[in-house]
Amino acid sequence: MRLTTKGRFAVTAMIDLALRQSSGPVTLAAISQRQQISLSYLEQLFGKLRRNELVESTRGPGGGYTLARKAESITIADIILSVDEPIDATQCGGKENCMGEAGRCMTHELWSSLNERMVEFLDSVTLQKLVDDQMAKGIQIEEKPNVKRAISSAPVLKPIRVNAPNSVFALGNAFSKT
Repeated sequence: MRLTTKGRFAVTAMIDLALRQSSGPVTLAAISQRQQISLSYLEQLFGKLRRNELVESTRGPGGGYTLARKAESITIADIILSVDEPIDATQCGGKENCMGEAGRCMTHELWSSLNERMVEFLDSVTLQKLVDDQMAKGIQIEEKPNVKRAISSAPVLKPIRVNAPNSVFALGNAFSKT
């Protein structure tokens, strides 16, 4: 069995989200920047996570993603399976036709048993445990996300309108009219 980047990135992004959602929805752009994961790839993963009801999205300014359930009730198996990551070490994908028409290969039971153990293990690890592990390592969570906003809280100062000529020619014309 090989866990691809799809599963790894989904778990990493969910840990990042769970660590930071207490201050409101977390943007994919912020996760992308912190975890060095392509924004378009995160959008694909979070679409699947949302369809599988692991995250909820909020649109508009101040929007982003939050967990749809408590981190204690989301397992790593939930995350990996929701992004269509197969957890399968068999050559046949569990169809028991490893040898074609001849049926199963001699090691089919071994790989099937490994599949069961992997799912059991991943099902026993919660997102909250991984969040707690990060907190124990001393990860620093910024109080306010560093988000550039289009709307400024500073008042807009209107320029003072001066009724004076704006060029030498306009100045000459102004004097010639008098």
